Amino acid sequence: MKKICIIGSLHWDIVVNTNKIPKKDETASGSKVHYLFGGKGGNQALSSNRYGSDTYFIGRIGKDNFGKKILKTLKKSTIDIKQLQVGSEKSGMSVAVIDKKGNYKATIVSGANLSIDYKKITLKKNTGILLLQNEISEKINLIAAKKAKEINCEVWINAAPARKINPKLLELIDVIIINKVEAEFYKKSLFQNKFNKITKVITLGSKGLEVQFPDGDHKKIQAFKVKVKSTHGAGDAFIGAMASYKLRGNNFISCLNYGQAAAALHISSTIKQRNKILEKDILDLIIKNKT
Repeated sequence: MKKICIIGSLHWDIVVNTNKIPKKDETASGSKVHYLFGGKGGNQALSSNRYGSDTYFIGRIGKDNFGKKILKTLKKSTIDIKQLQVGSEKSGMSVAVIDKKGNYKATIVSGANLSIDYKKITLKKNTGILLLQNEISEKINLIAAKKAKEINCEVWINAAPARKINPKLLELIDVIIINKVEAEFYKKSLFQNKFNKITKVITLGSKGLEVQFPDGDHKKIQAFKVKVKSTHGAGDAFIGAMASYKLRGNNFISCLNYGQAAAALHISSTIKQRNKILEKDILDLIIKNKT
């Protein structure tokens, strides 16, 4: 079976729960704090691996305590981390504040993620999907995308956080996944005619998602209705699951539904429960939603 290569960020996350996210110059009391493995790259790798894909990861951490915690988490999975780089920089981290409705705001400090050595990147010949994000340098994304095309590998990018993307990179992209805020940022560039060959997935939170195909077909898929505990990391759960399902030969609409179900289970579960979500749970939710 083909493999998924994920090149991206690794963070150690500090997640604080509060009744209300503070406004400017305001201090709010928190109720809980969690210390979690994170980074879009790492989260998407865990998601794709959890749902059955042969996943290998390329990224960078520091030699500090955060780096050790990140490494310990990766070693608990079956992700191939032979190309994980360790440097003298501080490991990446983020701070997220989540309110009682599950809404959140976050800040990342990239650290070692911005020092990935492109000379040490090797894509395996049986790689089916290369998955990228915007939490590492665009130089790395462009070099990796070029390597992917040399082995006839699809290139997917979660273009978040929003930033200007080099047209040379866009020309190599097969699938781009963004949320509605990011779509607004990219509307003057990404949606030009010359980039029509890109399949564009726009996530809309509780309203589901929209997908635009290269042939001009446009579809909207409703979200699964669940009780939200936290939306933090939902996008990564969706993308990793969707890519995993696509790698197994399923059609794209089925993959979107699969990813949506994975995200729904993610946001309706506690942090401890999320690691126990299985593919059976996803398929059961899809069947239940059809009846």
